[in-house]
Amino acid sequence: MAELDRERILAKLAELESYLEELRGIMPQSFTEYQRSTEKRRACERLLQLAIEATVDICALIVKGLRLGLPGEEDDLFERLHRAGVISERMCRRLREMKGLRNILVHEYARVDDRLVYEVLQHELGDFLAFKEEILKFLREFAPS
Repeated sequence: MAELDRERILAKLAELESYLEELRGIMPQSFTEYQRSTEKRRACERLLQLAIEATVDICALIVKGLRLGLPGEEDDLFERLHRAGVISERMCRRLREMKGLRNILVHEYARVDDRLVYEVLQHELGDFLAFKEEILKFLREFAPS
């Protein structure tokens, strides 16, 4: 029988929400403002990175709890969750894209595209909320409290 660490998953979801709230609080209103403020730009990048890492951590906790096997890499986490019916195909694709952005933010810092990051901040933070909803729905169905 699979055993999910429900409390840890919920704690990670709360952590994710706190990163998103902080992001919303500091996000510049225009791209020009975003480019001009190095501190805000770096803070937004870091919070975005932390939010993505929280989603990856949640995925890893569920894969482990459901005993879906040892993923070879992070993309494997998303595929395994999709195949198990935990997340939608669309969410699986979005998570792969998020992870790609996180890798750019972390490993290829000189190549960070400010316009891309700003667009993500303006238009794609809802993907994190959709992820949270899919996970909460799964938790309600899998392990009602």
